[in-house]
Amino acid sequence: MQLTDWSRGAAAGTIALLLMIGAPAQAADNPQVTAEVMALARAQWASEIAGEAMAQQNATLADDYTEFNGDFPTLLVGKTMLTRMGEVTPNDKAMFSDLQNGRVQVYGDTAILTYNFAGLRRGADGKVNPSLAKSTRVYVKQGGQWKLVHANFSPVAAGH
Repeated sequence: MQLTDWSRGAAAGTIALLLMIGAPAQAADNPQVTAEVMALARAQWASEIAGEAMAQQNATLADDYTEFNGDFPTLLVGKTMLTRMGEVTPNDKAMFSDLQNGRVQVYGDTAILTYNFAGLRRGADGKVNPSLAKSTRVYVKQGGQWKLVHANFSPVAAGH
């Protein structure tokens, strides 16, 4: 009798494990993580608007950070490279940056922030122009801190 109970328990445990392994990942609703990662994006923009050094602007990037954006047709790789690129005197200056329609999906120590970027930039000609994009940022918790490991910024033409 005891062996039968043990066998049933082992079988139930095995089935439960297989269901957990085979189950699709489900995003958790975590308001604290949502607030944290949205605050990180906003802090990066505030640092840029304030004209702080690129090292400060990129403080939350992981060393192996990668990025797709509308300015380059290839994957940009590495925090060091992105920081060096940003140190080149820009032809324009961020004046306002914010996220609209933000959504954060949390999968354990990974958080995916998707949003519509709404910004204003002053060009080299002195004119202020909208800066619009559909954006995704992927954060991973490393050493107890959220680090930005990948971003994809897809520009949107004004009026679309």
